[in-house]
Amino acid sequence: MWVALKKHWFLLALAACFSTGYFASETLQPLMAMTTLRSGIVFVVMWMMGFTLHAEAIRRSVRRPLPSLLAIGINILVVPLLCLPTQWLLPRAEFGGLYVVSLVPCTLASAAVWTRKAGGNDSIALMTTVVTNLACIVVVPVGVALVLARQADISAIEQMQKLATIVVAPLVLAQAMRYFGLAAFADRHKIRLSFLAQFGILSMVVLGSVASAGVVQQASESASRSMGITLITLALLVMAIHLAAFGIGVFSARAAGADRESQIAVGIGGSQKTLMVGLQIAIDLGVSVIPMLMYHLLQLTIDTVIAARWRAGGEESVPPEG
Repeated sequence: MWVALKKHWFLLALAACFSTGYFASETLQPLMAMTTLRSGIVFVVMWMMGFTLHAEAIRRSVRRPLPSLLAIGINILVVPLLCLPTQWLLPRAEFGGLYVVSLVPCTLASAAVWTRKAGGNDSIALMTTVVTNLACIVVVPVGVALVLARQADISAIEQMQKLATIVVAPLVLAQAMRYFGLAAFADRHKIRLSFLAQFGILSMVVLGSVASAGVVQQASESASRSMGITLITLALLVMAIHLAAFGIGVFSARAAGADRESQIAVGIGGSQKTLMVGLQIAIDLGVSVIPMLMYHLLQLTIDTVIAARWRAGGEESVPPEG
């Protein structure tokens, strides 16, 4: 029992934090006006995650760039295209939240870890993570302007400036600190930094759930009654999008002649999305954060199962060349 709780504490904490913020939304509502607090949390968490990234692994992937380019293309272009048809199946707020999920970059927290667990090439996952996070200052505002313009309360330029401040700047600062002599310190305290970053993410979950409660309260009574159906539909769509992106990554890498380790990395890196940035953008746009939380939970669950099967089965876990 204790082993299971220790292993899955973060997922349980996600549920607890969402419930706290949702059901205590009236009490916590003043926190939503503290935009500097939200931005500060994102900045610090992105810095802590970036501080533990090894630039050496990124340089390795540059020597063979095709798998990384495939993963980056899937993460930036394919996932949003997979998401677009869901606008005819979901209410406006939930579709907006799911589309935000599709635009945000690959997660700093787990892509390389899950790739490594599956026996894949983690340098490709790291390259995908870094490039998509840097590119998000363009990808997110452009994607929002093209599809969610009516729901966006801030301009594309404002979004670019904000993302540059809270995503790109802390990553650049973190890598500069590693370059100028603090790499050993970061590696020595990697577990502590990751642990603290997770608490930052949980605090954003509380704020996101407060925002979601406001969206739900604005819905009509009939819409509220259909929320159960909406959540089931959303969960099925999230799984379908993640698995489709994962499969496209694996088979496109195979078609390009990449080895098994690269196929795994492209599948994971191309399909995973970051919770931290997604929550911030969803809150800013006033769309539901539930899709972001659901995608994060399901991607960890699905990829854990897939990684375990790949690790256990070795070459046999990847379908044979056709």
